[in-house]
Amino acid sequence: TRSLTITSVDQSMFEKAQGEKVTLPCTFELSEEDEGPLDIEWVLIPADNQKREQIIIMYAVDRIYNHYYAAMTGRMQFTNLDPKSGDGSLDILNLKAADTGTYQCKVKKAPGVQSKKIQLTVLVKPARTKCSIEGSQEIGKDVTLKCVSQEGSPLLSYDWRRVSGTQDVPATSILNKNTGELLLKNASREYSGTYNCVASNRVGTDECSVELNVTPPVNTAGIITGAIIGTLLGLSVLCSLIFCFCKKHREKKYEKEVHHDIREDVPPPKSRSSTARSYIGSNRSSLGSMSPSNMEGYTKTPYSQVPSEDFERAPPQNTAFAPSKVAAPNLSRMGAVPVMIPAQSKDGSIV
Repeated sequence: TRSLTITSVDQSMFEKAQGEKVTLPCTFELSEEDEGPLDIEWVLIPADNQKREQIIIMYAVDRIYNHYYAAMTGRMQFTNLDPKSGDGSLDILNLKAADTGTYQCKVKKAPGVQSKKIQLTVLVKPARTKCSIEGSQEIGKDVTLKCVSQEGSPLLSYDWRRVSGTQDVPATSILNKNTGELLLKNASREYSGTYNCVASNRVGTDECSVELNVTPPVNTAGIITGAIIGTLLGLSVLCSLIFCFCKKHREKKYEKEVHHDIREDVPPPKSRSSTARSYIGSNRSSLGSMSPSNMEGYTKTPYSQVPSEDFERAPPQNTAFAPSKVAAPNLSRMGAVPVMIPAQSKDGSIV
């Protein structure tokens, strides 16, 4: 008995790159015996058998339902706007890596029922590929050129070529296509130049470049010697500065101590203090017998003259006392109490 038949059986596996579009075919033919309503549905079969199938889109009773699978909302549609014409193929737009899986097309029209499974693999192109150099770029050393893609579906393959000069890498080099490492043994100046790495998989490629500059060995001993000499010179200069600072600080401290001892700690001379006091006492005792008749002695020997080398003054030109008070010598510096020296006024009285 002739019944419903799915005719798209030519391809059951698809590989697409991320961001591309894919059309999963599902064409069919109906028979005269199929009299029931037509139902077309696409389901996603999970890799884990314990999980249930997920309906992603369905056509039933002349109506399309596409709200079952939120992860593909807005990115899927029937290829033919009228699936009952015999074309229930599915278009998936802007593919993502998560879209990888097994899809099944089911067509029902009672009593006929048919289905078809299609495997979809979404691959990611290599991207953000970075090149680097590992090891010392010195003559006679081993240098490793590295190439790694941050994105890309496995299996990635790496290949190196030389951009400057000949495109062939050195004959002694060793390439690992799976890891992207190119080992250059016993490097020489001729190895210098620009190297380019190409990362690839089944859906795309990506590239990066690196500059290799092989130089003579560095004089490590000279660098170490220079560093030691520089350090010693720096320490000697620092020690000199510290010594000068300490010496200057001690000199300032000594000057302050000496100045303080001279001004405060040294007592006044005792001999001068006693002489001044005795002289002033004798003058006080003679005041009681002073009269106009005996003032001639005072005119000859004025009271303002103190028999001391610190208080010697020039003799006055006039023998008579001036009509003003004669100030006592400054004996406070010598430890003595200042006193007023009597003087004779014009009328002969003592003031």
